[in-house]
Amino acid sequence: MAATAFLAERLSRAGIRDVVSVEQVSGGLAALAGIAHRRDALSVFVKAFAEAPDGDALLAGGAFAASSAGPGDDVFVASGVPGGDVFVASGVPGDDVFVAEAEGLAALRELGGLTTPDVIVANQELLVLSLLQPRPHSEAFWEQFAHALAHLHTSTVHARFGWHRDNWLGRRRQVNTWADDGFAFFAERRLLRWLPEPRVEAALEPADRAALERLCDCLPELLPPRPACLTHGDLWCQNVMATPDGRAALIDPAVSYTWAEVDLAHLWTTAPPPESQRFFDVYAELTDLDHDWRARMPIIQLRQHLAVLAQFDDDWGAAKTIRATLAPFRPSP
Repeated sequence: MAATAFLAERLSRAGIRDVVSVEQVSGGLAALAGIAHRRDALSVFVKAFAEAPDGDALLAGGAFAASSAGPGDDVFVASGVPGGDVFVASGVPGDDVFVAEAEGLAALRELGGLTTPDVIVANQELLVLSLLQPRPHSEAFWEQFAHALAHLHTSTVHARFGWHRDNWLGRRRQVNTWADDGFAFFAERRLLRWLPEPRVEAALEPADRAALERLCDCLPELLPPRPACLTHGDLWCQNVMATPDGRAALIDPAVSYTWAEVDLAHLWTTAPPPESQRFFDVYAELTDLDHDWRARMPIIQLRQHLAVLAQFDDDWGAAKTIRATLAPFRPSP
């Protein structure tokens, strides 16, 4: 079955039966996805797992052609459903991936005031969202987003680190067990958590693992104490989109209460476009960031590099970056 037919079949099973065509679009590698064009309604966005996310077999190539654009989701658009085209993401029955994602979108919107797509269907095998637009190439867009993200981070300060449930970062579960100490939470739930993953075990030498453990022990000396706040959790540039009227809108969250700089680091280190420099300037001013924040980004972004290394054979240089960041924590020869 072709990827587009697979997504159309998932839509039909969810009661969306007026899909005229499903258009594959560029995206990432965690799931199948697309835009569905509908006969009697607006188009929607579609994404689907061809197997349980904890498994390794992503249908890349052949009938289900996965894009190599980056570590996220393959994207398709499906049309022909009453009410318009929608954004659809499909998963394996019994999984909580899309239910957790829909909950994260609602939390960002309702608790933090961010714009997110409308959730049309969210169940164990399918996520259908209203369709967003590519973001404009303008400093004004990024300045508006800086205000929105600063509001999220400053208005949702929380006493503890974590979330009331685990959710998903790509194809792996994000562990969100509550903790009172932010350094311990980040070390245990965001860094050391990845060491048992088979690809991480294969890629990192014992000295690398020891260096990561040493870095975790030193976190209180390396990073300033910060409160927990609601974070998007997977905020690379591809997850920043726009509404039809040009406002910033976010997709694909992995929410939790943790340090705000987790979101900042992900944006800073994933090749943001030149016009986004305005975002960093405005965000720093609104949140009173100190002048050394850029120096902290490689340490905080270790979490994402480890997650990429754990999930993909082509790690986009993650292993090399991890080793470079850990180099100061290796024992002297």
